[in-house]
Amino acid sequence: MSVAELVADLRATGPHLSVGILTADLLHLGDELALLERVGARIVHTDVGDGVFSPMFTVGPPFVKAQRTTLLKDAHLMIEDPVEKVQAFVDAGADMITFQVEGTRHPHRVLQVLGKATNANDPERGIVRGVALNPGTPAGALEPLLDDLEYVLVLAVNPGWSGQGFITAMEDKLAAVAELIARSGRPILLGADGGITRANLGHVATLGVDVIVTGSAIFDGRTPEENAALMLGEIRGRRQLAGSPGAREK
Repeated sequence: MSVAELVADLRATGPHLSVGILTADLLHLGDELALLERVGARIVHTDVGDGVFSPMFTVGPPFVKAQRTTLLKDAHLMIEDPVEKVQAFVDAGADMITFQVEGTRHPHRVLQVLGKATNANDPERGIVRGVALNPGTPAGALEPLLDDLEYVLVLAVNPGWSGQGFITAMEDKLAAVAELIARSGRPILLGADGGITRANLGHVATLGVDVIVTGSAIFDGRTPEENAALMLGEIRGRRQLAGSPGAREK
């Protein structure tokens, strides 16, 4: 399956949860990944913070490589100057690599490096190239980049710690990004990340997104499998109510 085919499939069958793994029980990483596979998740999300761009210092390529799973591995790089660092995440087996547009003066160069990369899990499939926008960055920052990416991630919180609330103004921004994507004529995934909980998941799923990133709402230290099953059931129900295979017209 090529990148184009993967993106088309995710758009047609979405929205999908990309489940943040950092709040899971990392001493039992394999069991936690197996839990996600068991309930039918497709994507596991790793927040990479460098302590500079993001105030929290988290994990790096070895942690991505340690995720032995059939799930798509989604690495979100909240780091400064990613161009010299993305190859290590490719080599670690990331299938989707998203960097912050604010973290580099040369976003095209990062996208070009990723566009030439060979997927370590499937050499026939490339890397899904993503760009993320902080809440304060206007949607228009994407316009020069849309020909060279497959995924746009809109952050509804500022990079940092979990537990922040979803910034409601990002609903208008998601709509603006969706319009830019539609005008581009390219099949680009749209994602939302930050402050997404069991309480607001159903609403977020109506905002035209293909990917919804959530972490502590599932891996809460108490009932992760129940949480994951309920949240996946919620977005599947929204998909059925929409009357089409996807959550919105593709």
